[in-house]
Amino acid sequence: MKRYFFILVIPLIILFGCKSGKNGRLYFYNWTYYIPNEVIKDFEKEYEVKVYVDLYSSNEEMFAKLKAGAKGYDLTMPSGDYVSIMIKEDMLNEIDSNLIPNYKYIDKRMIDKKTFDTDNKYSIPFMVGASGIVVNKKYVKYYPRSMDIFLRSDLKGRMSLLDDMREVLGIALKRLGYSVNSINIDELNEAKELILEWKKNIQKFDAEAFAKSFSLGNFWIVQGYPDAIFQEIENEAEREKIDFFIPKEGGTMYMDNFVILKNAKNIENALKFINFIHRPDIYAKILDEFLFLGINNEAIKYRKTTPAYTFNDLEKCEFIDDIGENIELYNTIWESIRIGD
Repeated sequence: MKRYFFILVIPLIILFGCKSGKNGRLYFYNWTYYIPNEVIKDFEKEYEVKVYVDLYSSNEEMFAKLKAGAKGYDLTMPSGDYVSIMIKEDMLNEIDSNLIPNYKYIDKRMIDKKTFDTDNKYSIPFMVGASGIVVNKKYVKYYPRSMDIFLRSDLKGRMSLLDDMREVLGIALKRLGYSVNSINIDELNEAKELILEWKKNIQKFDAEAFAKSFSLGNFWIVQGYPDAIFQEIENEAEREKIDFFIPKEGGTMYMDNFVILKNAKNIENALKFINFIHRPDIYAKILDEFLFLGINNEAIKYRKTTPAYTFNDLEKCEFIDDIGENIELYNTIWESIRIGD
């Protein structure tokens, strides 16, 4: 999922001719809104490594670009289901966690909860969280703490859903009492019909600009990530008007992970970067910036903020898993939902 941070992004094809830091370069393909620019600069200064960043807004976008032959990236950050897919596609280098001393701070409960890369050979967890519903209470006073909020025709044109197949289908399945990883065609068709009802009232499917649109008052209700919203709205008085909730029925849950790509040329710098991010004082900066829960136990001692939600709020949520060839079933259904936009 799913972050947006503000950093100058230049296509990597241009950058190969640029001057590197004293100790080389690192090419990082990262989620939009995920790691503060300040943290990137701190790493560059401490290790004298120049970091070049490109951004993506969904796992599908990241995977498609890499499979299409994009070259030069060392490090990226897929969610759990795409870690599994990339392992199957032989796209990843193995990672020896012994080379990452700060790995010891990662909550073992989260490592044990993983439903992907269970041998911990290819990925290092970064963050756990969930999408949910964000409401601007300035404009919307009474509403169900449920996905049924998207059935409100009186709010037509003031709402958005994520442009993310697994997130939207997953939360519809959960609303109906099914697993977010269901491959039952009847359940999926039922979810499709529900989403089509929501679609009548939303302005658009949006995974990139929903936070900006919410902050400007164009959207009053969005499916999204609180970290993205709080990045756009820093004024405390305005934040008090924001309600973020996980639907009472539950929803999707993600674990985003560092992986080193198969043809990476700067592996040592990638390992340094992962270790740097999990240094407790650095990790705490990320938690404070985006109000994440965090899975680095030591960093909690340094954080100054309260997360937007708790692990208890995730009790009814499920990780999105790799569903293998059944993804084509999802693709077909999602395409039929999106036709006409």
